[in-house]
Amino acid sequence: MKNQLFLLHFAGGSSFSFDFLRKKLDYNFTSIALELPGRGKRMDEKLIRSKEEAIDDYCDQIVKLRNGAPFVIYGHSMGATLGLSVVSRLEKMGHFPEQLIVSGNAGPGIKKKKNFMRYLLSDPEFKEELRELGGIPEEVLKDDELYDFFAPIIRADFECLEKDSFSEKGIIINTPIYAMMGTGEETCHEIKNWSKFTDSDFKYCVLNGNHFFIYHHPEEIARVLKKSFSVNKKNLLEI
Repeated sequence: MKNQLFLLHFAGGSSFSFDFLRKKLDYNFTSIALELPGRGKRMDEKLIRSKEEAIDDYCDQIVKLRNGAPFVIYGHSMGATLGLSVVSRLEKMGHFPEQLIVSGNAGPGIKKKKNFMRYLLSDPEFKEELRELGGIPEEVLKDDELYDFFAPIIRADFECLEKDSFSEKGIIINTPIYAMMGTGEETCHEIKNWSKFTDSDFKYCVLNGNHFFIYHHPEEIARVLKKSFSVNKKNLLEI
């Protein structure tokens, strides 16, 4: 049985969001890009607007897909936040990942200068916020039909995160955490915040780029993912 890598997408993402990594990953493990309802292969399902429902959905998917081999969870941005709770839930169910890898996120409890509910913004304000975040092609923001298609998905994901913004308070997992952020991210200097959420090892790195720096560093991201399977609680990988 091959080791398993479960990928959790960012807000507005889908199972296709990690295609840029596919060619860089090792064939010695199976990468499984999950997705929440209302997008991609699950377009016919109702969008989730609750963090608890999103965590339940991801845990259900992972448990059903587990093959008994070692596994790792990697989440970017929204996927990082949800990933912490997913790992906590899985550990209580007897499933212990080799590592939780998070990126584009300084961890729960860190507040940004802009402290508002993005999912409630007007369309013009919402578009500007998406431009600032990056990752959304300008043609999507300028084309009314494309925007009207993607906006409800992104708003629903933001709603999941923002209605109960620090439900992770008090969570401490047994799984090691490796965190990555871009130099241009507002809270990158607070990346060590992630260390508060594990009683195991913690490592981090900061790479050049903005919130979606991952697209500019596929080799580096893939290297972290490949080495994560050799991690244990006494010997976290050195990057």
